[in-house]
Amino acid sequence: MKNNSSGEVVRIGRFCSDATGCENLMQPIKDSFNSTCIAFLESLADTTAPWITVDEIGYLENTSYDYQKAFERLMNKKRIIMVVRKQDLSFLNWLCSHKDVFLVDLDRPFGNSGCIIMASGQGKRFGSNKLMAEYHGQPLIKWILDITKDLFARRLVVTIHQDIEKLCTEYSIPVILHSSPYRNDMIRLGLDTIGSYIDRCAFIPSDQPLIKTESIASLLLCSKNEPSYIWRTCYDKTPGAPVIFPKEYFDELMSLPQGKGGNVVVHSHESQVRQLPVTSKTELMDIDTPADMARLKERP
Repeated sequence: MKNNSSGEVVRIGRFCSDATGCENLMQPIKDSFNSTCIAFLESLADTTAPWITVDEIGYLENTSYDYQKAFERLMNKKRIIMVVRKQDLSFLNWLCSHKDVFLVDLDRPFGNSGCIIMASGQGKRFGSNKLMAEYHGQPLIKWILDITKDLFARRLVVTIHQDIEKLCTEYSIPVILHSSPYRNDMIRLGLDTIGSYIDRCAFIPSDQPLIKTESIASLLLCSKNEPSYIWRTCYDKTPGAPVIFPKEYFDELMSLPQGKGGNVVVHSHESQVRQLPVTSKTELMDIDTPADMARLKERP
C-alpha cells in the first residue's frame, strides 16, 4: 500500500503459493496491515482535502475489522472515490450498498438501458422536415445520433419520414418507419420493439443538437444507481428532456391516451421524479421554427 500524500509504501500482503483451492492467493501481513494501513486512513481524515481516492479495495481489506471501522470513520469525514473489486465479500458488499455511495460498474456503467429517439414530428411550424435541415454540414438529426452513440444497450429511431429512415439505415442505426399520427403511437411502437430487452428507457427528442453526451451519460449513471426513479434533465429547476423511465412504467407508457406523451406518466408519479441539472440552458433548446434554426446557427 502506498500513501500518495507522504510517499510511504508498506507491504500488506504476500502471495500464498500453497493455498491450494483458495480463491484469494494474496494473504494479509496482519501486523503491517492493521497498524500502518489504519494509520494511513487516520492521517487522511486529518487533511484539508475534501476528496480522498482509494485504489483499490478487495480481499485484504475484508480480513481486518479494525481497518473496516477506520475506513467507515474516514467515510464520515471525507468524500471518497474508491475502486472496489467485484467479489462477494461482506465488507465490499457493505460498501457497495451503503446509502451514501454512488456506485458505477466500470464493466457496464450504463447497465441495460435503452433509448428511443423521437423523430416523428411533422414540422408544421418549420415548414418542412426540420430534422433533415442542415446544421454545421449535416442534418439536424445526425447530431443526436452522434451524441447518443455507444451509450445504450439498445437504440431505436422512430420516424414517419422516409429520408430519416434512409439516413439511419446508412449508419446501421435501428429505425422504425410508421404512419401513425400521434405521440403515444411513437412511444408504443418503440417500447413494443425494444422494451422486453431493457430495464429502463430514455426518450430523447431529435431536435436538441446542443445536448451534451456527458449530460445524457450522467443521467444514465443516476438512473443506474437509483433505478426506481424517473430521471430527467433540468435547467434552473425547469424540467426538460431527455427523460428516463424504469421498466415498471412501460405498461403505462404503452397505454397512453391518444395524442399524449410521457409527461402523463411523469405527472402521475411526481414523487418518483428526480431531476439532474445540465450545465447550460442551450442544452435543452429545441428547434421548432426557422427562427430557432437561425438563432442556433448564429451561435459560435
